[in-house]
Amino acid sequence: MGHETSTDRWQLPDGVDELLPDRAAALEALRRRLLDLYRGWGYQLVIPPLMEFTDSLLEGVGADLDTLTFKMPDQPSGRTLGVRADITPQVARIDAHSLADEGVSRLCYTGSTLHARQKSLLASRSPVQAGAEIFGEAALAADIEVIHLMLATLRAAGISDRDMTLDLGHGDVCGRLLQSLALDDPREAAVFDALQRKSRPDLLQALSGVASEPREALLALIGMHGGNDALERAEALLSPVAPGIDEALRTLREVSAQIAAAHPEVNIYFDLAELRGYHYHTGIVFAAYVPGYGEAVANGGRYDNVGRAYGRARPATGFATDLKTLVQLQVAGPAPVSCIHAPVSTDPALAAAVCGLRDAGEIVITSLTGEKDPRCSRELVQRDGEWTVQALETASNHRTD
Repeated sequence: MGHETSTDRWQLPDGVDELLPDRAAALEALRRRLLDLYRGWGYQLVIPPLMEFTDSLLEGVGADLDTLTFKMPDQPSGRTLGVRADITPQVARIDAHSLADEGVSRLCYTGSTLHARQKSLLASRSPVQAGAEIFGEAALAADIEVIHLMLATLRAAGISDRDMTLDLGHGDVCGRLLQSLALDDPREAAVFDALQRKSRPDLLQALSGVASEPREALLALIGMHGGNDALERAEALLSPVAPGIDEALRTLREVSAQIAAAHPEVNIYFDLAELRGYHYHTGIVFAAYVPGYGEAVANGGRYDNVGRAYGRARPATGFATDLKTLVQLQVAGPAPVSCIHAPVSTDPALAAAVCGLRDAGEIVITSLTGEKDPRCSRELVQRDGEWTVQALETASNHRTD
């Protein structure tokens, strides 16, 4: 092994970052705004644990999340623990097992997660995830509400409607086509992999020997993205091949119409070959994109089957976002902080004045050695026996006892 330098010793792992004061303050301010936003929509806050036994944490979530999860032995029990890579399954467990309500539940959350590896070059391995979920309602109105709330989340982060692109897809489009082929598991996995990468040559190879009509439908699926014309092409080419695709296309049309009516400046884009979360989602899927950032800044969809692993297969839909990403995208820097300097003094009246200002939301920095913190633009001075606040640049005209 080579000699470890001091730089190596303090270097963070690839994909792991830390937030310095300005960015940390911006993220915390956004977190508070979002929780207030979700509360106003009727969503109740839950705080799941950072780690759980993998028996429950990874039950029914698919191989992708399993791969992202840090695992370790639990010393007291000997069982395997996982550090959460996604909070959504935990919230599904809370709804199904801990709350066990029969009616509709609206839950929201925010918290740190950890990934064993980077999901992409842009992704943090330690996202601060925020999101909202609706459980117990199968109606399309629940999906539409969640999409509205996702867009409101982006607006709260300073992103305007005209800078948002809403990407819509539906798992049943690809799912019904694959079901119609009745492929064995290895071959279906090869087809799925080629579709996910949108690789026509690999898809052709994986579909070798498949009947002409379904083969051509799957090959066409790769290019089915864009505006309303993508739905029209899908209706003409895919619907005759597999039953159930018509219903998925009707769902996409209804959702896009309602979102467009409420948010006319949001660009709506269809991608029928979008397979993100294919083994997890059970219906409509959606994601939000902004200019200059090559990945989704928020995404979600319907996932009715997750609760089954916890004993209650309830309808569910929701979305999630990474607060670090949203803060990174904010154009405006942090608002300047106007702090108040308090001098060294044992005067009880000064202590009372400081407490009053802090209770009112002001930042008051008490001097330790007589030096003024550079963030201070005002200071407390004693005038006619009263402690008052004045601009720091005029403070030299007055004497402080």
